[in-house]
Amino acid sequence: MILKRAKEILLKEAEAIQDVATQLDHTFTRAVDLILSGKGKVVTTGIGKSGLIAQKIASTFSSTGTPSFFLHPAEALHGDLGMVEGEDILLAISNSGEALEVVRITSTLKRIGVKAITIASAPDSSLAKLGDIFLRVNVPEACGFGFIPTSSTTATMALGDALAVTVLEKRGFTQENFAFLHPGGALGKRLLLKVEELMHVGDRLPIVTIDTSMKDTIYEISSKRLGVTSVCDLDGKIVGVITDGDLRRAIERDENLLSKTAKDIMTRNPKRIRKDALASEAIQKMEEYSITSLFVVDLKEPQIPIGIVHIHDLLKAGVH
Repeated sequence: MILKRAKEILLKEAEAIQDVATQLDHTFTRAVDLILSGKGKVVTTGIGKSGLIAQKIASTFSSTGTPSFFLHPAEALHGDLGMVEGEDILLAISNSGEALEVVRITSTLKRIGVKAITIASAPDSSLAKLGDIFLRVNVPEACGFGFIPTSSTTATMALGDALAVTVLEKRGFTQENFAFLHPGGALGKRLLLKVEELMHVGDRLPIVTIDTSMKDTIYEISSKRLGVTSVCDLDGKIVGVITDGDLRRAIERDENLLSKTAKDIMTRNPKRIRKDALASEAIQKMEEYSITSLFVVDLKEPQIPIGIVHIHDLLKAGVH
């Protein structure tokens, strides 16, 4: 019974979002155009649960290239209105459209030239009438009583997401822009961190030549502690790779392994990656080929190994 009811509620909230999508018309386009043309910030406001939704919308706008902040209506009526300038755009939310504090600050800010986008359920409400652009969210609540804010808050948040995402796409906002605004998180690392920032170089790069003895090859793999070494020709170009796995298989089939050279057991055409590639690309490549390391090359010299990146380095840096 509990699961059945939970599924019913989730489906009702999903239907509410679909209803809002059906209700959208040219006024949504006007709202997007107004935000895009604005020279100031997007100021969101609302009280109670609408205030929490307004805070989330402001956060989403700010993180996607549109400067925004939440203005608490009660604080605004006691001095914080001074934070708002005439070039700003107000996004005011009230399900009933009659929240006194929200209506009062909307009316006040319009007197200094602020354009207002209002969101409410009733087009004849006080807040709706104050809006230069009115967006309607009129959906039945998912709760059994029919009045606890559930579907309406979900649908309003989704509408805010639709505004923010449409605006960011029209602005040409990129993944790199988003990562720049989120440098501390896992997403920022995935979108910003380059291979060259994590690779092992110089003496830490395992490298042998095609005629290196197996004894020295094993030492190179062991001493560099990466479980692998590159094999280069006499011109320094990478032609092969030898891993711990290659060594184990070679020992099983050849009792005279130590009489061999690196070229006798190497795997040809090792996988490589450019130093300026994203670390996330390195992870994807390792997963694709079921390997744990990639040799790093420069675009100008794609045959010369300049480093190596190991999956442990990527995971330690928080790249997933």
